[in-house]
Amino acid sequence: MENTNGTIPAFSGKMKAVRIHEYGGVEKLIYESVDIPQVGPDEVLIRVYAAGVNPVDWKIREGHMKDNAQLKLPLILGWDIAGTVIRTGSLVTHYDAGMMVFARLDTARNGGYAEYAIAKADEMAIAPHIPLHIAAGIPLAAQTAWMGLFEIGNLLPKQKVLIHGASGGVGMFAVQLAKIAGAHVIGTTSEINVPIVKSLGADEVINYNKEDFSSKLRDIDFVFDLIGGQTQENSWKVLRKGGTLVSTVGVDIDKAALHGMIGKQFMVTSNGARLAEIAGLINKDMLRVVIDREFSLEDVKKAHELSQSGKTRGKIILRIHDNLTHIE
Repeated sequence: MENTNGTIPAFSGKMKAVRIHEYGGVEKLIYESVDIPQVGPDEVLIRVYAAGVNPVDWKIREGHMKDNAQLKLPLILGWDIAGTVIRTGSLVTHYDAGMMVFARLDTARNGGYAEYAIAKADEMAIAPHIPLHIAAGIPLAAQTAWMGLFEIGNLLPKQKVLIHGASGGVGMFAVQLAKIAGAHVIGTTSEINVPIVKSLGADEVINYNKEDFSSKLRDIDFVFDLIGGQTQENSWKVLRKGGTLVSTVGVDIDKAALHGMIGKQFMVTSNGARLAEIAGLINKDMLRVVIDREFSLEDVKKAHELSQSGKTRGKIILRIHDNLTHIE
């Protein structure tokens, strides 16, 4: 397909989407018809086959980020997507119509709880060779794990890494990526999820309902904390001097220094090159995606309630269009 330019008519019409017009509970999720978005010069219009549901979605819905000046209501939520390219902007050269892609969209823009969505060319990649509804569960969680372990934490082979929340969306990717990198992987989870964390490659799994990790472990090189609170507080007891704690939920850097350790926190930023590397691991059967539940777009309220319960095992997916599998 040709790139969009002044001679090509706009792709227009209406689509189904879920938006919030004000902040609040799940009742603020409105399933409605809206205009199909128009593609800009460095953008791609994607027909969304599925969207991933992440905690940031309901946190934004509830207003936890309402002071972010970039957020504009009404807003389409859901920024993990997988689908097919419909149209490309005039500056886009790497993507053509029909290509299967996945992306983590910028939360400052409309998301993917919709039949169509706009992605910047540099925040997307060719989807791995798996069904697109599964690929939609990858972008945020896998990139958070990758970024926290390697780009922020500089995890090295043979180091002992403790991953809290090992059965959650990010945790499951973190267990696998750390193992691929040659680390000794220890995960904490509830009893029901011990088998699946072991199946992902963890060398040790601690059932936090029966065991106190802070009494059992010592001389850990790296803690990847996805929980915070008392779990983080107890983690200082198990880290070796000079060890690193990386958190997605905040960390007291001064307290880390007092313990003679390194504390780091971060928020994930997406890029297509990282997504492409992750897709490569999936295509080599080195990394797998675990799906907890799937919902239709109309059932988005149930998906949010499940996400908010904190009782998920893997990813929550909204199925929007019929499924496709990426074939070589």
